[in-house]
Amino acid sequence: MNLHLLLVIGLVVGIAACAEKEQAVPGQGSEMEPATPAATEVPAVEPEASAAPAEDWRDSAFIDHMHVHAAQLDDLNFALADGDLEAAGMPAYWLSRHKTVGGLPLELQPFVTRMREAARTVEEADDLVVASAAAQEISAQCQGCHAAAGFVAE
Repeated sequence: MNLHLLLVIGLVVGIAACAEKEQAVPGQGSEMEPATPAATEVPAVEPEASAAPAEDWRDSAFIDHMHVHAAQLDDLNFALADGDLEAAGMPAYWLSRHKTVGGLPLELQPFVTRMREAARTVEEADDLVVASAAAQEISAQCQGCHAAAGFVAE
């Protein structure tokens, strides 16, 4: 990726993070204590899918939301590259359970479902090999969804 694109994505993610209130992660103690995701916690919130989406379903809120997905996947992959399975659990937890924006066409919903399943596999993984394979599956689902939706990565 070129530096300009990374800066733009960082800016968008930063603005989106400031504009939204974080939902408390179940099991999270003080700000100094990281939350430990558990497999039995809050079930995933499925996005609202629509059989006949509006022409403008790919609005700025949707694009911003996808940029947050990318940032979480980056954090997950950086943690795995550092050999930190515990740190990879936090972005995996977010990817598997976060509330999403509405209006997603029905034909794209299977990509979201498989992405969430792969993120849960990262959360539950006991070793880096399993977690890394699941992270690659998350990326594959993202890329498949982009292709099906007609988004072209530069």
